[in-house]
Amino acid sequence: MDGGGEQTKYRGVRRRTWGKFAAEIRDSSRHGVRVWLGTFDTAEEAAAAYDRSAYSMRGRNAVLNFPDQAHVYEAEARRGGGASSSTATRQSQQRQVIEFEYLDDDVLQEMLNDHDRSTRNN
Repeated sequence: MDGGGEQTKYRGVRRRTWGKFAAEIRDSSRHGVRVWLGTFDTAEEAAAAYDRSAYSMRGRNAVLNFPDQAHVYEAEARRGGGASSSTATRQSQQRQVIEFEYLDDDVLQEMLNDHDRSTRNN
């Protein structure tokens, strides 16, 4: 990932200058548009968020940071959910927190449009 962050050993994760970890993924169905997944306290939490998103987009073809957790992501995808916690047991106890950084008007509008489309499809 480029732009404003130090690389980590995890796919889709970079360390922010203030120490938090940002996660994002490219959506191949939308010509590689970056999808912001959030900012996390640990690289592992950010990597798990990436994995959940990758699995929900690509299924068993997804390249994961934690391939041994594929069964958890598959179960979440079947239930139609996901969370920002790094383990299945913690996900029911935590709520997802998204920390926004600078977003220009186009990015914010795209996020709102995505949310509206997903709300209509559910």
